[in-house]
Amino acid sequence: MLRSLLLSAFAFVLLLCWTTAPLVAHHSFAAEFDGNKPVKVTGVVKKVEWMNPHIWFYVEGKDEVSGRSAVWGFSAGPPATLARRGIKRDVLKVGDTVKVDGFLAKDGSPNASGGKVTFADGRQVFTAAAEDAVPK
Repeated sequence: MLRSLLLSAFAFVLLLCWTTAPLVAHHSFAAEFDGNKPVKVTGVVKKVEWMNPHIWFYVEGKDEVSGRSAVWGFSAGPPATLARRGIKRDVLKVGDTVKVDGFLAKDGSPNASGGKVTFADGRQVFTAAAEDAVPK
């Protein structure tokens, strides 16, 4: 009976560790981005990485707020979340001209949360993860 109890306890602890590990590994918006430092980058999409845990897309352009020009990396929501919003893999294409509203990375690098994307024809998509701050 003791052996059965120990085996059950071990199995429970193992299951608990296995199911909570992804929660610990995930970062929060506040840990990576500064909600008090907005960016508004207009430029050309150079690269799109559509994969878990978050898509990343890169825009060569200039930030209207700081005047800084760079190839900006934007973190967006998970592919499944974006798909549920009707945003498919092909919505962002290399060569598209876009304006991206988001928030600067805390480390000051040219990375940001990619909250709202506006295309040259005026279409807009909300690409941020559900827990991210919303650009105004």
